[in-house]
Amino acid sequence: MAVEQPLHTPVAPAGDQTRIHNIGYRNYDGPRLGRAYARRSLYSQSLRGAYGLGRSVKSKVLPMLLFVVMCVPAAIMVAVAVATKANDLPVDYTRYAIVMQAVISLYVASQAPQSVSRDLRFKTVPLYFSRPIETADYVRAKYAALASAMFILTAAPLLVLYAGALLAKLDFTDQTKGFAQGLVSVALLSLLFAGIGLVIASVTPRRGFGIAAVIAVLTISYGAVTTLQAIADAQGSGGAITWIGLFSPVTLIDGVQSAFLGAGSTFPGGIGPDKGEGVVYVVVALGLIAAAYGLLVRRYKKVGL
Repeated sequence: MAVEQPLHTPVAPAGDQTRIHNIGYRNYDGPRLGRAYARRSLYSQSLRGAYGLGRSVKSKVLPMLLFVVMCVPAAIMVAVAVATKANDLPVDYTRYAIVMQAVISLYVASQAPQSVSRDLRFKTVPLYFSRPIETADYVRAKYAALASAMFILTAAPLLVLYAGALLAKLDFTDQTKGFAQGLVSVALLSLLFAGIGLVIASVTPRRGFGIAAVIAVLTISYGAVTTLQAIADAQGSGGAITWIGLFSPVTLIDGVQSAFLGAGSTFPGGIGPDKGEGVVYVVVALGLIAAAYGLLVRRYKKVGL
């Protein structure tokens, strides 16, 4: 009787186990645009994203709503000034951002995490650095995009005020000077708030945590500083009021513009820092901006490893 032999599958040599398949991709033969193009692309994409452009309708609602909320009071002030033939605007250009600081804080709290937290959550940061783009390029593009978005948010109502003042036939020289001072103030505010927001948002990949943390830092610091200033004023320690103002981004901007931009101060008693103290305010503000940039670079060097 014949014995059935088991079948043996021949084992392929180790070198024959690898196969290369041509799936039809073609090599790119065009120009290599380099770091500058990548940086500009990341900047424009991040700036558009700060207002929900190129994203879902849901993503557009909050930034566009905040933009409208920033501009509507300015339009109302302009209408009142034109209707009553007032000799001046109800609010100075340098004062408008301070009055609307709650809206500005909410904007940076919502958009700073949107700018960086998603890259951390979905671990796409190393993909950026796998191309000809460095850590500093990524940080500069994100920082510039958020600062530009905030400048648009804060400068647009000033433009509405300026156009309305000219329509009301207010003094052209005074209004132009005030408008220029207001632009300088909101430019510094945009850089400072963007840096603080991005540093906080870069710590966590959770967007909700980032929003809460940014709001907490901006709100608590402002509330604590104004409370301490009120206590110092009540106790007759007027000299301490100015130095306490260094510990909140809002009061820091307030001090800079009251010292150098001719703005009235919201400090107790309406007395802001003098020129000498204003120099300290400027140094602290610029130092915080530089520190925020440095912290972001070091943070993303670790993330990109």
